[in-house]
Amino acid sequence: MPLSRQRRFPRSRASVRDARDFVVHVLTEWGCRDRLDDIRLCASELATNALLHAVPPGREYCVSLSYDGTMVRLGVRDSGDGRPARQDADSGACTGRGLLLAEELADELGVTEHVVGKTVWVCFKVPGPATDG
Repeated sequence: MPLSRQRRFPRSRASVRDARDFVVHVLTEWGCRDRLDDIRLCASELATNALLHAVPPGREYCVSLSYDGTMVRLGVRDSGDGRPARQDADSGACTGRGLLLAEELADELGVTEHVVGKTVWVCFKVPGPATDG
């Protein structure tokens, strides 16, 4: 049976760290440590994008995780309009690479649009549980 968890975070800079810590805590609790650094980085990038570009003042964003034994899915849902687009950041720019990083690290990246807002998600293939045979 797949495992899943979600948590809402307020629109604040500290919430990105809290979202990243939530992801690490849940995956560690589930015993899913493979690709943890990649997933943590994507959580940070997607939460930052939601915070900076898609969460209006007074609103929250939601981080969700699911794990079916072979795939981890991380989603960040916000109430902002529009579909995020990968940008080619200027080489001297300090921002603009979040989706590019997520696309490079994850096995899949997508966007699910909702009546209000969207979920930006990434999937990571991970080794299945060991079996005795």
